[in-house]
Amino acid sequence: MVIPIHDSQRSYSAPLVVVGLIVVNVLAFLFELSLDTFTRNDFIAVFGLVPERFNWMSVFTSMFLHGGWMHLLGNMLFLWVYGDNVEDILGHGKFLLFYFSCGVAAALAQYAMAPDSRIPMVGASGAIAGVMGAYMVKFPHSRIVLAGWFIILFTFDLPAYVVLLYWFAIQFISGLGGVAQIANRGGVAFFAHIGGFLAGVLLIMLFKTRERYRLRRDLYW
Repeated sequence: MVIPIHDSQRSYSAPLVVVGLIVVNVLAFLFELSLDTFTRNDFIAVFGLVPERFNWMSVFTSMFLHGGWMHLLGNMLFLWVYGDNVEDILGHGKFLLFYFSCGVAAALAQYAMAPDSRIPMVGASGAIAGVMGAYMVKFPHSRIVLAGWFIILFTFDLPAYVVLLYWFAIQFISGLGGVAQIANRGGVAFFAHIGGFLAGVLLIMLFKTRERYRLRRDLYW
């Protein structure tokens, strides 16, 4: 297993929205932990996205809930690595709109695959997948430093497009492999990842980037 730890692409502005999203996600998870087991289950059933009783409020609230420490930390790490650069080129307000748009697309993709499921869907990974899709489009040759372990811990780097296309392929294959059981089991919402990523690829082409990013691109590309 390998995880991204940082990238080579410089940001030219403070990632205020990324930091804010991380803080809100962490606080929401700490609130979950403060609840007893039965109350927590009820809380997730209300504020998580349950496809069988779909409502728009839960589409948004589910983006701030997580199923465990590893789920939270993994999502926040990916948001930190890829999000600052996308926020940099879009600007703070537009990035927040982009993030939620990808999250909605991700939720709808998962819902479409199992509209009768009674299993709550939680997590920011669909929205973050959209950020990753945008990063691949805008910074395909940025170097992503990855950490892995096999007896010892090691690091290496690869171009962003290789890392992200590989990640997407894993989501796609895993999603197809479990499509028959998707309505009856929990686990990873692979189609939310797929939908979010594809939404990010498409939406970043529609969202106008900051002028200074376009000038840097013309200068160095």
